[in-house]
This record gives sequence, structure tokens and C-alpha cells, in this order.
Amino acid sequence: MTTIPLTPRLSRRSALQGAAATLAAAATPAIARARRKRPNILYIMADDLGFADLSCYGRRDFETPALDRLAADGLRFTNAYANSAVCTATRVGLITGRYQYRLPVGLEEPLAFRQNIGLPSSHPTLPSQLAKAGYRTSLIGKWHLGSLPDFDPVQSGYQTFWGIRSGGVDYYTHATSNGQLDLWDGPTPVDQAGYLTDLLADRAIAEIRVASAGAQPWFMSLHFTAPHWPWEGPDDASESARIAKAKDLKALFHFDGGSAAIYAAMVRRLDYQIGRVLGALDKAGVAEDTVVVFTSDNGGERFSDTWPFSGRKTELLEGGLRIPAIVRWPGVTKAGATSDAQIISMDWLPTFLAAAGAAPDARFPSDGVDITPAIGGASLPARTLFWRYKNHAQRAARRGDLKYLKIADNEFLFNVAADPLERANLKDRQPEAFASLKAEWEAWNATMLPLDPQSYTHGFTASELADHYGVDD
Repeated sequence: MTTIPLTPRLSRRSALQGAAATLAAAATPAIARARRKRPNILYIMADDLGFADLSCYGRRDFETPALDRLAADGLRFTNAYANSAVCTATRVGLITGRYQYRLPVGLEEPLAFRQNIGLPSSHPTLPSQLAKAGYRTSLIGKWHLGSLPDFDPVQSGYQTFWGIRSGGVDYYTHATSNGQLDLWDGPTPVDQAGYLTDLLADRAIAEIRVASAGAQPWFMSLHFTAPHWPWEGPDDASESARIAKAKDLKALFHFDGGSAAIYAAMVRRLDYQIGRVLGALDKAGVAEDTVVVFTSDNGGERFSDTWPFSGRKTELLEGGLRIPAIVRWPGVTKAGATSDAQIISMDWLPTFLAAAGAAPDARFPSDGVDITPAIGGASLPARTLFWRYKNHAQRAARRGDLKYLKIADNEFLFNVAADPLERANLKDRQPEAFASLKAEWEAWNATMLPLDPQSYTHGFTASELADHYGVDD
């Protein structure tokens, strides 16, 4: 005999209460409604991607349809900055929510060769604080914040890790220039064939499937290595094998290699795989419950498009610091919106913690701010952002439209809104503004750690690099 479930009979009071609740929900601001359920957070970071390397940011010679769709569904920032013009320093700012110059590892530009430097496991981080708040946390991709045994993602808040520990590896052999394998599943080396961008996406999709089946919210840092050198596209496996066999240092670093066509193929493949990852959110039924952020760790390299800016990675000109940043936050972002709010990498920590109903550790207050209002279409309070970079004694500060810049003995004041190429020096026309920003930078710098003369600053010769990596030059 088939049992037919009975439909509950509603009293008039219950019906009125239900209607009132519906009306109240409709009247509640979108951000408040979105925060009633703590969202999953998917933070996707490219490596060395230029400001205009996506077609939604102006790339003209190829298209990035997956990320264009993400921007069409969400918000695109036009004044997003990296904490540094190189990768390790920015990653320190991101994971701690603080200026990287507060920690010795943040003085590395980037981290290379030094075994006693890394992110201290005792320092609270974005993943450790989210884990404390009940989130499942994972890092898939690039770490570059210190070497085993003292420094490790799982010692700094990530419950699972699958990726590389160094700054860059061959996309096919997954080895550093001395032939050492650098692909890991937690503490275990992984010997797996495949183009690294593809493997990272596959792993992210698998993690989304598992994490979304659980009861707890999740946070994933998906740190692709693309389009960081070596310049290897998805169809360059035979060339990669030749490089690995020869242990060719110059070929791995590719300071004089690659091509615009290979770079385009790398970015297009990155876009394609991100599309697959975003599709996995839909298949898992969690797209509406997930905040998605896409950005880069610093400005672009040789083949990048940084228009309308000048400069590139390792330079505090806008091209080295300005990055794409796209946010899709269902219920908070408005589809197809843009924001000119000035944001920076370290802002993501207080923003994500606020979304999780948590706050930064009081012992290590964040230098960033919660940018949720800007994500929702509002403005942010005025503030000054600061940078320094050891190579060529660079320093920079931006307040409003004005930017103070020093490179070696040359000092400038630019209006980067009116003059994004940074060509018209206003130092003599606006001496008070110049002096004020310079003094503000000096006061800020006095609160940071002094520069480390032993930190890496791209000053090594080919022979010195070979000695450090254990290969012949």
C-alpha cells in the first residue's frame, strides 16, 4: 500500500507570519541577505598577468571568453593594485593581510635560494583564520613562501595542498632548472605527466566536488603559475623534454626566449581551464553560494599587455603594480559593473574574514580594509597606499589620483588618472602635494622593517644563478 504524505494545514497566524518573513527578506539589503549564509570563497590568482591581458580589460589580439563571462556576471575593478611588483612579496601581503615589509620573508623580491627564510607558521594567516572560523581550506598551485621542512602551506592554515613550492617550474616536467621535481600532494612528491595549468584545474575541480559535498563552507586558493615563464604553451611538450634533458638554465628562465604567440596560447589555456573550474561550481550546485575572485600577483612580463600603463614586473610604475581584479558575489555584485575604488592584495583578508563572520587576529591587525562596500557598488574611504622595491631604490605612494614615485635619484609626482603612462612630472607644479606624499611615504617606511641587503633582487649573473641551482651555465 502506498503511503501518501499529508500536506500540513497552515493556520491563519502561520500564513501571516510566513508572508511577513517573505516581505522582510525582500526588504533586506542584498549584502545582508548574502551574509546570512557564509559563502564559499574561490580565490583564483594568475602569475605575472598584465593589466590588459584579458579581453574584458582591453587585450586586442586574442580573447579570454571564460573570464569575460565572469566579469559580465560580476564586478571589474579598474584600480586594483598588487602589494608588490614581484610574487613572493605580494603573496605575503595576501596571506597575512598586512604590508609584506613587516616580515623578513616579505623583504624577498622574490624568495630564492635562502633556506632559512619563509612565512612563520606562528603568524596567523587568511587560511588559518578561516579554518578557525569553520572553513575547509585548500591551496592548489604555487606557494613560494618558504621551503620544507620549516615552511609549508599546511603549517600556515591550508588543510590540503597540491602544487609547487618554488617560484616557477617547467610546465611539463614540473622540475626546477636543476631537474628537481617540484610538484607535491601535501608532503608527497607527485610524478604525473601533463601540462601544469591543466593539472591544477583538474585538481581544483576535484576539490570543489569533495568540498561542496560537505556541510562546512570552504575556501580555496587556486594559484596558477601561468603565464609565468618558462614560455611553454599547451602544445610544447617536445620542446619541454628537450629543455629538461639539456638542463638548460637559460631555456628554463627564458629571459631571451618565448614569443607573443606562445604567451597568447598560455593565457588562452589559463582562461579555458578557469572556465572548467567555474563550470564545476555549477555542476556541484554551489555557484550561487560562492564568492569568486580572479586577479594576478603583480604586473605583466615581457609579452604582457599593460596598456594604458608603462612599466612591468619588478617596477613600481603602474604597469608593474596595476592588475586585473574581477569579483562575482551572488547577491552583492551587480552584473557587468565596474569600480574605480583603489584596492590592494592585502584587502582580501579582512574582506573574506568579514564574509565568514570573523575578524583579523587582534595581535596582527590588517593593513588592508574590508572592500565589501566597493564590491557592492559603493565607494571606499580615502587612504594612501605604499610600496617600495629594493632594486633601483624604488618607492611609491598613491593618494587619490596622485602618485609619488622615486626611482634611484629621480623623483616624480604623477596624476595617474589623467596621465596613466606617467610621463608628466608634476613635482614642480604641485610642490606641496609632492612634499606631502613624500613625507607620508617616509613616515610609513619608518614603521616597516629595513631592507635586507641579502634579499634577492634580480642582480645575479647567469654564472651565479647556475651555482645556486646546481647546473652548468
